[in-house]
Amino acid sequence: MAPTKDKKGNPLGWALGLVAVIAFALGAAIYGGGGTKPAPQASGTQLGGDFALTSSAGQRFTLANLGGKPYAIYFGYTRCPDVCPTSLARLARLRAKLGKDGEKFAILFVSVDPDRDKPADIGRYVTLFDTPIIGLTASEKELAPVLKSYGIFVQKVPQPGGEYTVDHTAATYLMDAKGGFVDTINHDEADGVALDKLKKLIA
Repeated sequence: MAPTKDKKGNPLGWALGLVAVIAFALGAAIYGGGGTKPAPQASGTQLGGDFALTSSAGQRFTLANLGGKPYAIYFGYTRCPDVCPTSLARLARLRAKLGKDGEKFAILFVSVDPDRDKPADIGRYVTLFDTPIIGLTASEKELAPVLKSYGIFVQKVPQPGGEYTVDHTAATYLMDAKGGFVDTINHDEADGVALDKLKKLIA
């Protein structure tokens, strides 16, 4: 049977494939207490950029603190039951596979749960992954423009007893030394694919 075609005569499968590639390049699946959500969109033509957050030592942290290194940035929270620790552990594993080249990029973990994740909490959390990870947090007001510029989706999901989980973007964003978007590492793609993306980031 001939493939279904769109009105212009192009195979519909090709068109759908192109849409899928574009969607993957811009964003990610979102996980947390309530499951997947639509991929976020950046607020303008550029995804990423500089930021002003608070380090685990309680000090102001911006791109300048990275000393010109590209970086992998992941937005999550310390009470995340699965995807956050899995994603950070994977980044640590991939960095180890790069050997000395693993020192050429930074890993940033930004909490999307400022009400519960204070600088000291972030500091303790990132030490669990046996690789240097820069833990960052901020007040809700300070965090909002950062989430917007990186196109990050965040939503609290109420739980019994007054607790909550947080649905959030689950991809790792790969950024160049100036905070420009390069690529994403999706939470469920093969390690070989993710490793190739990191090699290109630091090339």
